[in-house]
Amino acid sequence: MKLGILYTGGTIGCIGNPLSPMTLSEFKTAFNNIITPIIISEHSDFEVDFIDFGSSLDSTNLQPSNWCDMAKDILENYDTYGGFMVLHGTDTMAWTASALSFLLTGLDSSGNANAVLSKPVIVTGAQLPLFCEGADISDLSLLYNTDAFQNVCGAIESIYSGVPEVGLYFDNKLLRGNRTIKTNASEFDAFSTPNLSALGEYGVEFKLNNQYIKPAPVTQAVSLEQTSVQALLSEQLTYITSNINNSTVIPFNSYPAFYDDTSSPNTSILANMLNACIDQGVNGLVLESYGEGNFPSGNPDSPTDGAIYQALEQAHENNTVILDCTQVIAGTVNSTAYESGSWLSSVGSVGSYDMTPIAGLTKLIILDALKNYSTNNWQQADIETLLQSNIAGEIMNVNVLDCRENSTLIAGESISTLDGGITLINDYDKGPLLLDSGNNTLWQAIDNPIADDMPGRLIMQSDGNLVFYNSSNTATYASDTVQTSPATSKLILSGDSTSGVSLYVYYYAKNVVTKTLFTNQS
Repeated sequence: MKLGILYTGGTIGCIGNPLSPMTLSEFKTAFNNIITPIIISEHSDFEVDFIDFGSSLDSTNLQPSNWCDMAKDILENYDTYGGFMVLHGTDTMAWTASALSFLLTGLDSSGNANAVLSKPVIVTGAQLPLFCEGADISDLSLLYNTDAFQNVCGAIESIYSGVPEVGLYFDNKLLRGNRTIKTNASEFDAFSTPNLSALGEYGVEFKLNNQYIKPAPVTQAVSLEQTSVQALLSEQLTYITSNINNSTVIPFNSYPAFYDDTSSPNTSILANMLNACIDQGVNGLVLESYGEGNFPSGNPDSPTDGAIYQALEQAHENNTVILDCTQVIAGTVNSTAYESGSWLSSVGSVGSYDMTPIAGLTKLIILDALKNYSTNNWQQADIETLLQSNIAGEIMNVNVLDCRENSTLIAGESISTLDGGITLINDYDKGPLLLDSGNNTLWQAIDNPIADDMPGRLIMQSDGNLVFYNSSNTATYASDTVQTSPATSKLILSGDSTSGVSLYVYYYAKNVVTKTLFTNQS
């Protein structure tokens, strides 16, 4: 295999005291002299090239345009290499891994993927340098007890495994890039994905956890193996690069701060800070709330009078997209769980579910940069919908059953509209039910369920058919939407409780709806 390495800088490529970055030429020479022979002892077909990224970066000073440069270098060399390793500083490594997953995914005007990775892109780095300096720069050796060598080896094994996504390898674990956060500043075990298991682990042998890995492109028509698909993504990436500096998205933490709910109007330090951001014309706000998505309104007894409520309401009216995340490391945002967060939907905020604030911020920056690309014409509501939709594995499938990923609802499990107002639940006694917020039945798969047949499983099958199997594993409902191979399909619950919903089977290999099970949308 021929590997392309993008050396952007970071501790892994530093030497000396104090540490300073090696040039690409210096790092390449040392890598080929010291590391490559060791890799070849394990993989006899191993070849490596270094892609010229230009000057090395201190990742602390990285900016969004640098993500575009990295994605461009990968795309321009896509046919040359079997996989890519991005060597990067740890400070912003999680941001880069997340951003690359979105930049290397093409989207059509409906938000469907029309360009999908077919090769591994693995981001890694180290807490300690890879090399140590001898008498001069030409006299280098492997640094004693460095994590850098293990991370390079693990990244190479990850690439040999062929995982078709952007990963982050660190301390014996392959993690999904857009699920990653840095959780330790001083230990080798620096990164984790609290809401998703590791994609792979390197012990005595490298082992993949296949159930968590993203599937390969659904057809060659969307695979980056195709020159036409590369050209499509290149055009999109060029547009993003030209517009990304104008996409201003700001993370905003909740914290205990002074507010006065007795004055008229109410005042608040947090509101003053928000208004200062809004006055600059920000395109997006990523709220890092307490707990399950609770954010102070500035008036606990009357949230609508609170200065923070009014600041966010004004921001949304000014077309700022507001994403509600949590500052807690793990868990899911459910801002309706507590009264202190339930007001957020009234000002137009949308929940992030299990997406990290890092993924939310990078995703929102890129979606905003794409809003006027080609035929997109994405409005505020379109971007909000895409934020809550799974583009590159960064978020749970809230309103979808996908035959290639989360295909099954066992008894008691459900999917819902993105606003949570309408739910499709696999009821223990009645099977699949579509319920509104008042638990009224909108659609029922089985008209007269037999008690002895319950509970059962609802499965979006790989043949394109949605089937309910009873407790005896007998099919008692089918959508009759069997397709020829590849029959990759999704069950989608779209819309919201205000404007109406549609429940339908979508054959995404051919981009067609094969059956609408229920709709009350005009």
